[in-house]
Amino acid sequence: MPQANLKLSLHDQQVLDSIFNPLELSSLQTNNLIPAESDLKDVEPDTQAIKASRELELRGIALSESGQLDEALDLFEQSLNLAQRSSVLNNRAQTLRLAKRDEEALDDLNRALELATDQQTRTKCHAHCQRGVLYRKLDNLEAARADFEAAAQLGSKFAREQLVEINPFAALCNQMLRQAFDQLK
Repeated sequence: MPQANLKLSLHDQQVLDSIFNPLELSSLQTNNLIPAESDLKDVEPDTQAIKASRELELRGIALSESGQLDEALDLFEQSLNLAQRSSVLNNRAQTLRLAKRDEEALDDLNRALELATDQQTRTKCHAHCQRGVLYRKLDNLEAARADFEAAAQLGSKFAREQLVEINPFAALCNQMLRQAFDQLK
């Protein structure tokens, strides 16, 4: 049986792409509707207090990465005393999660998202992802889904992957469609 050479409209092609590649939002990113995660930035005033806070935050991150959690938490506290910054709260939440202090981490993430401005898309994206992970761990899938959707809209590939994972119907539907189209080939 000869195969028909189908001409699809751009819209139809985008629909098929979204079915077969749910993690790829290339058409939305190409049209600048969703930024690339690597393009996300935090813009803050460049005051002395913020510079000093940022320096303490970076030292806290390094300590956290080396497993010195208590020392890192002390530096994050000092950083917050200099300037209440959403990125410090987000990074302290990560350290609190590592220390298995999830409720405190959740409080910090809520506060980070309250403080984050429209100029702090990187921190917003990361805070939504972290909070989504915590909500997922606490079996609050609706809250997790809302955070992952917010992070995905900001450009997070991780959040898009999480949305597919927590939606078993979408994964099953995509698998069935792939099998059906493979049989047509």
